[in-house]
Amino acid sequence: MLVQQVLEKSPHSGALFAFRGKRGDLVKLLWYDGQGLCLFSKRMDRGRFIWPITKAGKVSLTAAQLSMLLEGIDWRRPERTAAPLLAG
Repeated sequence: MLVQQVLEKSPHSGALFAFRGKRGDLVKLLWYDGQGLCLFSKRMDRGRFIWPITKAGKVSLTAAQLSMLLEGIDWRRPERTAAPLLAG
């Protein structure tokens, strides 16, 4: 219902829709696989999911950003590892 009414999208489009719980430690993913709707959920033992802030109420993430979000990494400013000093 939220996908259709708030996001104005079809839940059967094949897109992945993510929703966060009020406390920020729970995320639910809704996805249509061609046969039915799949609901995945993940709860953080410690910490919170870093959630995008938007005025439009919706945002598109790349697969890499979604992966970082689900790992609890701040996907907006990921820290890159330093390049090696010597190559060889």
